Order: sequence, then C-alpha cells, then structure tokens
Amino acid sequence: MTDQLTAASKLLAYVLRHRPDAVGIALDDGGWVDVDILLTALARHGRAVTPDLLDRLVAGTDKQRFEVLGGRIRAAQGHSISVDLRLEPVAPPPVLYHGTVARFLPGIRAEGLHPRRRTHVHLSVDRETATAVGARRGEPVVLTVDAAGMHRDGSVFYRAANGVWLTNHVPPLWIIPPR
Repeated sequence: MTDQLTAASKLLAYVLRHRPDAVGIALDDGGWVDVDILLTALARHGRAVTPDLLDRLVAGTDKQRFEVLGGRIRAAQGHSISVDLRLEPVAPPPVLYHGTVARFLPGIRAEGLHPRRRTHVHLSVDRETATAVGARRGEPVVLTVDAAGMHRDGSVFYRAANGVWLTNHVPPLWIIPPR
C-alpha cells in the first residue's frame, strides 16, 4: 500500500472506529455514515479523501477495514465507540489466534484477553495474521485459543465482514499453552 493509501486508511479507521466527532460527523447506531457526508467533513477539516481514493481503500487493502453499502460506509470492526454491527452469533472454528507481545503475557495469563479500549477481543483464523497483528507492538507472540471449547461453554462469537473473529472475553482457561 502506498503512503497515501496507508495514511488515508488510518485516518478513516480513526474516524469510523473511534472519533467521528473529530471531523464533525455522527455515525448511526450500526456505525454507518453517508459517504458524501464523510468526504465533505474530511475536506472541511483539511483531510480531503477523493471518491477514487476511497474506492481504492475499500477494494484494494488486505485488511478490508471498511464496508460500503448503498452509499454508506462503516468500519468492519475494531470500534472503541458503541455501535451495533448487527452480526449474528456463529460457531467459530476449533482454534483461533491472537497476536500480542511478551510484556502483556502476565496479565493475559491472569485475566485472559479483554477488549480493553475496543468493543470485542479480536481473533484471527491463522497464525500469520495474528503474527502481523502482534508485530505492530514489537516482537510478536501468538496465542492459540480453544474457540470450540469456549463456544461449547457458552461464549458467543461473531465473524466481522473482513473475517476477523470477535468475542467479549477469552478467559485464561481457553488459551492453549505453547508446546
């Protein structure tokens, strides 16, 4: 991804996941905003994103952070503000992965995985994705989660439009120790 695409993607993720008020917009309860309203607000705040650049972001990034439907846009997941993505609970695959770094392991071992500033814990279907997520903060550590066991025990899982698995909490019991 080019520097321009990366910067625009980060800006849109910030606005659509965390701070729509930073550019003077409001999201509906599902996290959606009209594309024209978003682009106008960004331009008004000196952060112009063209429709072409937006189309490239939505279609061409590997993270698939955004969904567009009927002239509206939202972040697929990762919100720190309250939105109802209207995702249906779904049975997860047997195992899922979470990327982190070593400095967080003592807390994770004691309390499990919490969403912290997000609305859900984010889990990946493969180690490679979890490794990339963990690498954003340093040397990655990949945790394996017994998602099937959690699900049998009553935990609810959702799958975001971009394939990220979401749940409210992963207790330490369901984190499989490394071999």
